[in-house]
Amino acid sequence: MDAELTQRSEAISKRLVQLRDSLDYSAKQQAIKDIELQMGEAGFWDNSESAQQTVATLKGLKGIVDPMRGLIASADDLDALMEMADEEPEMADEVRAEIGRLEAVLDSLELKALLNGPNDAAGALLTINARDGGTDANDWADMMLRMYSAWAVANDFKIELLDRHDNEEAGINHATIAVRGPMAYGYLKGEEGIHRLVRISPFNSEGKRQTSFAAVDVSPEIDDSIDIDIQDKDVREDRYRAGGAGGQHVNKTDSAIRLTHIPTNTVVQCQNERSQHQNRATAWKMLRAKMARIEESKREAEQANKYANKASTGFGSQIRNYFLHPDQRVKDARTGHYVGNFQAVMDGSELQGFLDAFLRWRAKEMSDAKV
Repeated sequence: MDAELTQRSEAISKRLVQLRDSLDYSAKQQAIKDIELQMGEAGFWDNSESAQQTVATLKGLKGIVDPMRGLIASADDLDALMEMADEEPEMADEVRAEIGRLEAVLDSLELKALLNGPNDAAGALLTINARDGGTDANDWADMMLRMYSAWAVANDFKIELLDRHDNEEAGINHATIAVRGPMAYGYLKGEEGIHRLVRISPFNSEGKRQTSFAAVDVSPEIDDSIDIDIQDKDVREDRYRAGGAGGQHVNKTDSAIRLTHIPTNTVVQCQNERSQHQNRATAWKMLRAKMARIEESKREAEQANKYANKASTGFGSQIRNYFLHPDQRVKDARTGHYVGNFQAVMDGSELQGFLDAFLRWRAKEMSDAKV
């Protein structure tokens, strides 16, 4: 057998052992059994919200356990295939193809093993705010909202618009969406920061180049089982008239809710629901998510002072640069990940590469900080 194929096969076996440990494979298998027993109990669907969260947890676990089970079986078959190839050299191409396939599956699962934060399995609340750049920044924020929505749909995540405030001329001032599905927060949390666009402005009659900024904030959508200590006295509630689409009821009543956590100056708002009561309930969920993210950031800072991707507004602070002029490209300022097709990133099809690159970069940063 070719020495290269033998080395790659041995490397697969070593990586597989390490992956089983890092994914806590046995524990996840048991968790699936426990959840399936729970789902078979009478009254499981009586609480629809809780049941849906449990089903989502099960889906996330199976998304790791099923391919891992298949990988283990395929690795065992590879040993037999290589023995056969020793006797029949013409099978070397088949062995090479199978090794390549297993390496790709390993790469994918090793990436999922990096989604090990306390809230990584949760859904994500993603807020986009237009920053410097005038109307171009409002338009840029709207473009980013469409980008994340397209990525979510393509990856079978569910989306709910929680808040949107349109700019009078074009685009949005800000918007918040919930992205729900296995590991949504784990994948999206690296998007937090300032995103910079350089292009010929469609809002400038002289056709000048314009630089625009949009800020992205990402928090985990946590359920009520997680204890987040927020004192009512620390929260100010403001009610205001909702704007934008929503019908006569939304536009004629002060149904929108804004909550401000005074000690941290954390602000959330919701106007998308049909009643003030619903908007208030959603706003409180958003506030709990923001506070959970703040606590998570504190823990990360304690673990490694090097890890800090919360950027301020303006030149030099961006986490990613998007160019439509003089050429079309997108490059991440932290990871160096590069895509030479602007539109492929904006339609969501090439965004995943940036998310994956961030996970690897963050893991290295945390590892280096411990040395």
